[in-house]
Amino acid sequence: MTLRRQIATAVAAISVLVAVAVGLLVHQAMIRQHVDQARAAALTALDSTLTGYERNRETAGPGAAVDDPALPDRLRTLARSGRQGTLLAADGKGESMWAAGPVPDGVVSVRVDFTQDRQAIADLDRIILLTVVAAVFTTVLVGVLVADRISRRLRTAATAARGIAAGGTDTRIGELVDGKDEVADLAAAVDLMSRTLHRRLADEQRFTADVAHELRTPLTGLVTAAELLPPGRPTQLVQNRVQALRGLVEDLLEVSRLDADAESPDLSAVPLERAVRRTVSLTGLDVTVEVAADRQVRTDLRRLDRILGNLILNAHRHGAAPVHLHVDGPRITVRDHGPGYPDDLLRHGPQRFRTNVPERGRGHGLGLTIATGHARVIGATLTFANHPTGGALATLTLPPD
Repeated sequence: MTLRRQIATAVAAISVLVAVAVGLLVHQAMIRQHVDQARAAALTALDSTLTGYERNRETAGPGAAVDDPALPDRLRTLARSGRQGTLLAADGKGESMWAAGPVPDGVVSVRVDFTQDRQAIADLDRIILLTVVAAVFTTVLVGVLVADRISRRLRTAATAARGIAAGGTDTRIGELVDGKDEVADLAAAVDLMSRTLHRRLADEQRFTADVAHELRTPLTGLVTAAELLPPGRPTQLVQNRVQALRGLVEDLLEVSRLDADAESPDLSAVPLERAVRRTVSLTGLDVTVEVAADRQVRTDLRRLDRILGNLILNAHRHGAAPVHLHVDGPRITVRDHGPGYPDDLLRHGPQRFRTNVPERGRGHGLGLTIATGHARVIGATLTFANHPTGGALATLTLPPD
């Protein structure tokens, strides 16, 4: 149940309970008032009738009689015991308020018609019912409007928070959520978190870019010096390490550009099968290519090469042969037969400098990060899973042409 429905239901329930309680109290108070008025009128008429009867042995006034056969037995018994009393009772003529008192030769009674009073009570009940319905409807309507406003503001905050989680750390909720209540406090807290997160991410990106740029100059000299060493096994080892360090620096620069959203795609129409086979040949690795359905897509060929190349290299470096690449329309999958992706990667996605499980080898965690960044630039979706029969499975879904 949504928050709006919960608030509306609670307001409706409370409104109904309060309205019913007030209606019952008014109903009982009105009945008591009419009964008391009828009883007082009956007793007054009875006193007048008894006075007249004692004077001339006759009853005068409407509803007055001696030993009236319609007099209720309870009241007749009370009067014969020497006491006066009243009783509201129904008879053939409707409902009446009876008053009776003793006289030496019988019982004198007075009957006051209660039909009009009962009609007035019924009319009041109808008014109370209409008032209760109107009050409940109005209260529920106001409750729904208030709940809708709160729910709408919370949904706005939730949408903005999801945008922040998706990477839009410059999103601000405070300008979208008005008011000075708890929802506004929540929006201010989320904005503070967003600003702090944005600042930390910017510091991290700047640090990565600065480190890569600062390493580039001495690394260039190191590469040149390594090439001048005399041939031999030690020289080869040094040159290999220098090239690995150079690749790492270039990857860091590429990651910093992707993180800063400084990349824009160069889109063109590309036959997908030919592009995939070209990428596989450029890697020089053993990959089985299967094409179920070829199609022409509009994408950035250089970035597609980078994405597929990193996925193939990751499959060979951290997985196990054979490596299969399957093309089915705009959907490309790369599967190896190794231990599969670790649970942390499946839950949170690729993260830089976070390597896979030991059995999938060691690395800097930049290859999949770069592939994910380039997929985002070209509008594609890159997901990671483990195949049911074993091995890692990466799926790249290109946007429709």
